[in-house]
Amino acid sequence: MRISGRAQKIEPFYVMEVAKAASTLAQQVAKSDSPMIFLNIGEPDFTAPPLVQEAAAKAIRDGATQYTPALGIAPLRERISNWYGQHFGLPIPPSRIVVTSGASAALQLACLALIEAGDELLMPDPSYPCNRHFVSAADGQAILLPTTAHERFQLSAEKVRAAWGPKTRGVLLASPSNPTGTSIHPHELRRIHEVVRDKGGISLIDEIYLGLSFDSQYGQSALAIDDQIISINSFSKYFNMTGWRLGWMVVPEMLVSTIERLAQNLFICPSTVSQLAALACFEPESLAEYELRRSEFKARRDYFIPALNALGLSVPVMPDGAFYAWADCSTICSRLGIKDSWDFAFELMQRAHVAITPGRDFGVAQTRNFVRFSTANSMAQLQDAVARLKVALA
Repeated sequence: MRISGRAQKIEPFYVMEVAKAASTLAQQVAKSDSPMIFLNIGEPDFTAPPLVQEAAAKAIRDGATQYTPALGIAPLRERISNWYGQHFGLPIPPSRIVVTSGASAALQLACLALIEAGDELLMPDPSYPCNRHFVSAADGQAILLPTTAHERFQLSAEKVRAAWGPKTRGVLLASPSNPTGTSIHPHELRRIHEVVRDKGGISLIDEIYLGLSFDSQYGQSALAIDDQIISINSFSKYFNMTGWRLGWMVVPEMLVSTIERLAQNLFICPSTVSQLAALACFEPESLAEYELRRSEFKARRDYFIPALNALGLSVPVMPDGAFYAWADCSTICSRLGIKDSWDFAFELMQRAHVAITPGRDFGVAQTRNFVRFSTANSMAQLQDAVARLKVALA
């Protein structure tokens, strides 16, 4: 059977290989004094709050499971619009909001709508691997530009301008970012968009962790710049609905009909039950719960990052959002005679029963020196992990 060249260009998701190995070991040590602690997957340990669960159950009881419009149900688009107004002070009309089957579907729709074969999108190195694969799936090419801690592991207007070539179509950025948890300063993001706009390109911004911002100077949506920004968002992270597969995108008015046509053919519509449940995300009781959880994520960050630094796993930039720590393990690897972050991750898995993610998935520049920790776990688990790491690295 012949496999398409498009499919062959998609690299394996190496984090899942690590996850499979960790799960196998976890079964072996499940009844030991040190069962596996999973700090490798970026999934909140919180589930959807009670009102959301009740809304889903009611939808099923009432038989409200038929197809919806491809753009999403009108009440949910309106509530997302109101959330932008209340949370960010932005007047985003519901007509620009497209509800999707997760942020992944939103990225796929955006790439298929805007990328021709051979087009290039500029992205930072490191960055989330699946984002560049959406570009590849649309027969485009992601161009990874190495970034540094001084740049908060984000692109700058100068780098975008210098890298722009005849095939460049635009930029695909993430703020806050996976794996670093760092955001682009709003002033720099505005400068980047000015370069892109002057070149006639597109600015595509992944904002799925925006609700989990801990610093007001960074916790602002790119949609504040102008109505040509394309923003991707999700109910997975801030709203704790990972498996519900529901997201949205905000696009220019002129792009809505194109996205609708693609969505009708590729997805028909997002999950009806998930949409009806998500209406309850915006009830005052649910929003108050989400803010309490955001405070908990910040408390975990404030404990865990200094603890890693004290262990010699240097986190060169304090994350201002999300729930990740991008830690330099090169000094420890050198001291212990370990080749790189890939081997280091497996070594910790065996020595400490702590699963983490090597940098291999996230780029090529310096990723062999870095590992990603997820702090989307309870404080007790994070404290236990630090105690184990201290012993394993002594």
